[in-house]
Amino acid sequence: MAQDQKVVRRQKLRWRIRTKLHGTAQKPRLSVFRSNKDIYVQLIDDNNGTTLAAASSRDKDMAAITGNKVEKSANVGKTIAQKAKALGIETCVFDRGGYLYHGRIKSVADGAREGGLKF
Repeated sequence: MAQDQKVVRRQKLRWRIRTKLHGTAQKPRLSVFRSNKDIYVQLIDDNNGTTLAAASSRDKDMAAITGNKVEKSANVGKTIAQKAKALGIETCVFDRGGYLYHGRIKSVADGAREGGLKF
């Protein structure tokens, strides 16, 4: 089975990034996954291997928001920041997941910063 070269390239980038990033319970890793249509964000504690909070553009409260994908990504960033504040988390490590820091990925990061997360 032949794999798409874009997927293989991103996977190698992702593994290289993950060797340098590590999330803890006090400073979790903010992991981003981007599909063609939606965007998914998780706060992950790598010590215990657990997800502390998650948000996506497919959530019921996000589905009502109209706009383009970049605007929806900013709202996802604000949502994850609110969930982090509720858990008492103020700082995190941003994991772009092998994607370029541009467009929707940058929009998530900016939305999370507007929501009060520091990284």
